[in-house]
Amino acid sequence: METTENSDIDAYVARFVRQERFAPLGAEGGKRLRSGKALICGCGALGTMIAERLARAGVGTLRIIDRDWVELSNLPRQTLFTEQDAIEARPKAIAAAAALSAIDSRLSIEPIVADLTCDNIRELADGYDIVLDGTDNFETRFLINDYCLSQKVPWVHGGCLGSSGQVMTIVPGLTACFRCLVRDLPARDSMETCDSAGVLGPAIGVIASWQAAEALKILSGNVAAVSQELLVIDTWNTTCRTVSLKGLKQRGRECPVCDRGDFQFLNGELRTETMVLCGKNAVQVRSAASGKLIGNLGELAERLRHSGKVINNGFFVRLTLPNYVLTVFRDGRAVVEGTTNPIEAKNLLSKTLGG
Repeated sequence: METTENSDIDAYVARFVRQERFAPLGAEGGKRLRSGKALICGCGALGTMIAERLARAGVGTLRIIDRDWVELSNLPRQTLFTEQDAIEARPKAIAAAAALSAIDSRLSIEPIVADLTCDNIRELADGYDIVLDGTDNFETRFLINDYCLSQKVPWVHGGCLGSSGQVMTIVPGLTACFRCLVRDLPARDSMETCDSAGVLGPAIGVIASWQAAEALKILSGNVAAVSQELLVIDTWNTTCRTVSLKGLKQRGRECPVCDRGDFQFLNGELRTETMVLCGKNAVQVRSAASGKLIGNLGELAERLRHSGKVINNGFFVRLTLPNYVLTVFRDGRAVVEGTTNPIEAKNLLSKTLGG
């Protein structure tokens, strides 16, 4: 007689029957997905869509890392969030985990409210089969590339701006790496951002879905099917093209990472203390002053109450001033809204928090 437990397992597997009828995936590929572990770095526009696609495909373990909170301006393109999440300023990782658990309660979903850095990436990424890029800055992507190349873990880069975006799959030892494509950090003032160029939700959906498809190939054991080209899509001008990356190696250009094993971002040699945040009139600061506050959010909230309106939700303390909003996280980061000037942000933090 069939046990209730076996019956439950069979019923769960049956939900993926149409997916597994796709011959290259099959039942064995589906089984691999259910035992797979994916790390999603960034849970904004790309990250929410990637996470949802992987969850609905039955990827068994998802860890979501994000440093930000939900705002109303996120809702047109960040698919897992609601107005209530924005009203409560819920951390994105926490809100996303709740939404994903409602989609599939059997999945293991771990939200991490933190900034991904050279200090924590080894711990946070250890044991995961693949890393997915839902970030919004090159420094973090270079860090992910360093870690994944050093540990021989595949990762999928994605980026989107305006109506277009790109996808690149990096499999150590098989494909070119991200530093082969982008050799150095672009100057901050040389790049358009979503503030200046905007971004369309459907473009995000296309790029994130393509990233998820590449991840499913890898997690299901179909690494040979991954793209070894850069995919570039423009949803407004209706264009799609692929750019060969093989020439990056054939031109005799030595890559600092996959050729020389020089992991400068992973080793903390190239690390910035401040970062202007995409999509916000804000600067993130990692500083000694904010670092001293780790684990003492309650004390900090009480100390700041004489300065303005204070909120403490257990993940961060937020102080609202006449022209600025200061948010200090449990991991020691601080975000100053109301300026894009790093010096101004640091000075305000020093004056308000001390140190």
